[in-house]
Amino acid sequence: MAAKKRCKDLGTGGKIGVTLLGAAQVALQGAALKDLKGRPAAQVKGPKLMWFAVSFMNFGGPIAYFLIGRKK
Repeated sequence: MAAKKRCKDLGTGGKIGVTLLGAAQVALQGAALKDLKGRPAAQVKGPKLMWFAVSFMNFGGPIAYFLIGRKK
């Protein structure tokens, strides 16, 4: 069994990459939650509570909300 890698094992580029990906995830989820809060339920495909929960699924949740969860 391989040993687990830790943050201290990453190089500078790896640490920067993980930080940027984390920041992008937080920004996407924040934007999805803000949009979901301000959008009337009639303009959301499906229950708002479901989309709230889906938004916590890494990158896929917020992207799915923006692509298929909103009515135009």
